[in-house]
Amino acid sequence: MATGSVVAPPPSLAGGGRGLRRRGVLHRRLAASPMKDEPVASTNGGKDEMVTDSLSVARRASHPGLSSSLSNPMSEVTTPFHPAAPSDLRFNRLRPSVEESDCKYKRFFGCYVAREAIIDEEYWIAAWLRAENRYEDQSSDRYVESFKRKFASQEFHALKRRCSKLQGEKYICFVAVKNDDLKRTVLNSVVGTLDVCIRHPLHGETFPAEPGKSSFHCRIYQPDQPKFGYLTNVCVAKYARRQGIASNMLLLAIDAARLNGAEEVYIHVHKDNLPARRLYDQIGFRMVDFDGARQSSDLCLLSFSS
Repeated sequence: MATGSVVAPPPSLAGGGRGLRRRGVLHRRLAASPMKDEPVASTNGGKDEMVTDSLSVARRASHPGLSSSLSNPMSEVTTPFHPAAPSDLRFNRLRPSVEESDCKYKRFFGCYVAREAIIDEEYWIAAWLRAENRYEDQSSDRYVESFKRKFASQEFHALKRRCSKLQGEKYICFVAVKNDDLKRTVLNSVVGTLDVCIRHPLHGETFPAEPGKSSFHCRIYQPDQPKFGYLTNVCVAKYARRQGIASNMLLLAIDAARLNGAEEVYIHVHKDNLPARRLYDQIGFRMVDFDGARQSSDLCLLSFSS
């Protein structure tokens, strides 16, 4: 047996024979995908967005870290927690251009545009922003990322069901999207979301409750009563706040509700959420006078009259 010093194998070969067998596969993977913060060759005169490692993007921008598929332009990702059900979700899909996004409702402001969600990836990011908002105060929980992914998956499917309804109520998901000349993915473009539901009141209903959560009234609409709009799920990504995104989405949703026949638009807000209450007050929402009716201890119902 030879004597002398033993040279340790490089880190990529650690693991014995298994590492040797997989070296060719690993080399091909590294050669085919960009390294962290490595720019990719531009195809439109240098206007392409720099591609970075998906995990670092998720950490910096509060976006969902959904596997390394973000850095692989050919991969397709199935919906999380539903591995057996194929999905068309591709988180490296480029955002639709203004010309491609044929929307009935659209509002331009600053370097953003608020409009209807039109592709599944936008619905997914809307669901993820809601998960981020829901667990914003629980960042120290060791399982919070799993909770957020599960919540986002459930919200994504529920949102698609609500928006596909053809009778009884009209449900629209709005998103705020970056509007610039860069070549961006949907993942890096959507910065805000909210929903609006336009419908007639239910039998026995005096004031609107959140759509889908009305347990005290039968699900029979009163077509002889005027329609109203109900706003919910107002969320803006942390890094994009204080740029007028929420207010412009709200104004667009109010216009959409009016165009669909709503005479009043309602929204619930937590009593201790002072920034949100100031925002709604600036737009023109006013507290609903319940005239002795039962009101939640921690929520206020606000209305906007056209």
